[in-house]
Amino acid sequence: MPIAILGGALIGLSASLFWSQNGRVAGVSGILNGALQQHGPERWVRVSFLLGLWLAGLGFTLFNHRVALPTLPLVPLAAAGLLVGLGTRLSGGCTSGHGVCGLSRFSVRSLVAVLTFMTTGALTVFVVRHVLKLWLPI
Repeated sequence: MPIAILGGALIGLSASLFWSQNGRVAGVSGILNGALQQHGPERWVRVSFLLGLWLAGLGFTLFNHRVALPTLPLVPLAAAGLLVGLGTRLSGGCTSGHGVCGLSRFSVRSLVAVLTFMTTGALTVFVVRHVLKLWLPI
């Protein structure tokens, strides 16, 4: 549990620093979109943020001597990733943008988005596990 608290504090710190330095919410899908579409110094701010996320995950893996490998085949994982991307477009942001940054700013729009994706996720697990009776390691 202490690692989870440290991780949460670091997420909050990085979101606050990104906001104070750039005047924008640290929503990962928006940062990725900008990194792919923009050019110049703005692009490198976004690329640096994404690289920091990747390096933090790599550092955590090396520190704990554990590697989390996917437990599903590539096709369902790719389909899930595409659905997440579609959801971020429909909701105007991702879980990090709405859940971490939007809720901390008391955004009603973010509250609705978070309640929607949490409810949808819970219903999806219920349907997959109990209605379709599939066992998936989720």
